[in-house]
Amino acid sequence: MNKTGYFTHPDCRRHEMGPGHPECPERLDAIEDRLIASGVGIGLERRTAPQASVSDLELAHSRLHIAAMRGLGQELKEAMAAGGPAYSQLDPDTSMNVHTWDAALRAAGAALAATDAVIAGELENAFCAVRPPGHHATRDQAMGFCFFNNIAIAAKYALERHRLKRVAVVDFDVHHGNGTEDILGGDERALMVSFFQHPLYPFGAETSPYDNMLNLPVPAYTKGLEIREMIEMLWIPRLEAFKPQMIFVSAGFDAHREDDLAQLRLNEADYTWITMRIKDIARKHAGGRIVSSLEGGYNLSALGRSVEAHLRVLADL
Repeated sequence: MNKTGYFTHPDCRRHEMGPGHPECPERLDAIEDRLIASGVGIGLERRTAPQASVSDLELAHSRLHIAAMRGLGQELKEAMAAGGPAYSQLDPDTSMNVHTWDAALRAAGAALAATDAVIAGELENAFCAVRPPGHHATRDQAMGFCFFNNIAIAAKYALERHRLKRVAVVDFDVHHGNGTEDILGGDERALMVSFFQHPLYPFGAETSPYDNMLNLPVPAYTKGLEIREMIEMLWIPRLEAFKPQMIFVSAGFDAHREDDLAQLRLNEADYTWITMRIKDIARKHAGGRIVSSLEGGYNLSALGRSVEAHLRVLADL
């Protein structure tokens, strides 16, 4: 059996954006509960996510953005001590609480520690059960539930710190990873392939101005078999030609047919198949090296089942 790492930290539960928000701490509970009930958790190597350093965040984000996030967190602590508000609203969907800064550092740190462990050969692959998610965070802006772009930071880290020559990002979240495109667009050492429902938040992105971005916008109610065909016809040839030395996965499970935030029609069998195809490419070109990090997925039952399916493939269970 291969060794699959499972990175998480209690700090990732302490960030929350208010009652009724879909990007809630219970998402991580749903995953944990499913891994226990299914027995899949026994086959994983559990590791504690460290905090990312500011210098590593700067691989993908501007110093101004990082300072702004840290400053807002500090202001919240001071305001709450004086009986002020519990949240700082960044946009209509995205807010910070006093724990957000620490949680965001753990989420990015998980992806970095997973990258180190996989490149060192300690693990074949890894999954980061973290929040906040990351793929909407651009170089200069938090948005769409995201503060720092965990996968883009890890991809840049593999290129800059570990001196890899080619990395691929696979994003199967139902929303376009606009932040990852903003950070990696035009970097010929990176290839990003994705599908996403269109039109849908964050809107735009039917096509990309960058040659290293393969965007596949699909209409609402597209079924899993249609997605599989597109992946086989379009993603796989690009990935084969690129020959990535490592694959990073923005693992959003909100394209599931039971998820109310969008209208695609995937199920667990589709996530199994997609993960198998990613793993095929990784084993052929990258020594099996995959780091996957949680993005979306808001129906708690569907999320737990889908992550279980993803991890069964990664861990050969």
